Amino acid sequence: MAKKSEVADNKKPKNIHEGHRERLRQRFLSEGLDNFQDHNVLELLLFYSVPLKDTNEEAHALMDRFGSLSGVFDASLEDLCSVKGIGERSATLIKMMPELFKKYEIDKINNDDIVLDKSKKVAEFVAPHFKGVTNEKMYVLCLNSNCNVLSFTQVSEGVSNSAPLNTRKIVETALNCNAASVILIHNHPSGVVAPSRNDIDATIGMVNLLQKVGLKLNDHIIIGNGSDFFSLRTSEKYKYIFT
Repeated sequence: MAKKSEVADNKKPKNIHEGHRERLRQRFLSEGLDNFQDHNVLELLLFYSVPLKDTNEEAHALMDRFGSLSGVFDASLEDLCSVKGIGERSATLIKMMPELFKKYEIDKINNDDIVLDKSKKVAEFVAPHFKGVTNEKMYVLCLNSNCNVLSFTQVSEGVSNSAPLNTRKIVETALNCNAASVILIHNHPSGVVAPSRNDIDATIGMVNLLQKVGLKLNDHIIIGNGSDFFSLRTSEKYKYIFT
């Protein structure tokens, strides 16, 4: 005859989530993230800031609040912490992911082996620096005579729709690394890559200024979202600036 405790144990409802954390981890290790739904990605990530509990509810709450996986990663720390179940530790982990990926992409680049003689190559080279950036930033890319990278330097940062043009820092940076030519690069966080009137005027001004110190402006490239970019030099409308 079975003991009472054994009978009671048999009557306990089975926890359908038992072992879920380990199953999700093993699935990632065997498959990667390709077949994961976005909320599953967040669920897995939150395992490392929320110990010993199911994080499915928090993952769904994040997706409901911010609308997409990228929306979650782009959200501010304060907005993330306002979601039920998301504390500062989880919010910090989420905010770290885009920055970690950016550093990973940048670290993979060996400047000595890169020849940036096409606008598309330049855009692909610099794009990782703008992932998750919500303010406009201006960089100067300095090249040698073979279009190898000598330096890639941030020269200014502004707000969401403008960045100041620090002409002195651009010239100093180019002269200090003995550049043969330079490329101006800035981002439009809105995703609209068409140049503004200020962008065009700034480009014309830099062409003239750099010529006075024996330097050439190869291009001014605007980076949007994803792979979108605009090259003033290759544009039929604005290529006159560089001739």
